[in-house]
Amino acid sequence: MNQDIIDLLHRERCSLVVSNQGRVRTFNKKGVRDLEFLLEHEPQFLRGAVIADKVIGKAAAGMAAVGGVTEIYAEVLSRKALPILDKNHIKYSWATLVDAIVIPEGDNRCPLEQIVAPATTASEVWTLLKRHFAEMQSRRGSAQA
Repeated sequence: MNQDIIDLLHRERCSLVVSNQGRVRTFNKKGVRDLEFLLEHEPQFLRGAVIADKVIGKAAAGMAAVGGVTEIYAEVLSRKALPILDKNHIKYSWATLVDAIVIPEGDNRCPLEQIVAPATTASEVWTLLKRHFAEMQSRRGSAQA
């Protein structure tokens, strides 16, 4: 793992750092929104990339695998992400390994982790997440109408 991107994650206090073929970019959105954006709009930037992230759970691991990420460092890594990472031959390291990702407001599991719980492959994770994101977008659209 490139220590420079881990240092950048800490120094910039960002949520995600992506390094690919000499290009390094930082991202600041909550949760998996930046990975979602990259998968939808710049998938080529993820293919072969190395990333440093604040939190990697099963949802983010699946997205990274679908995107073709080759290595991950996570400040917090969920054990639930490990089968997806291993199955997709993604190298990984972490500062803290946890049983499950919990939301900051309490000890409930992260909603995305609950959504992807039944998935056994990265593509299943991405399919479940895309369905969830589309439902959320639809709800926002109908609420604004």
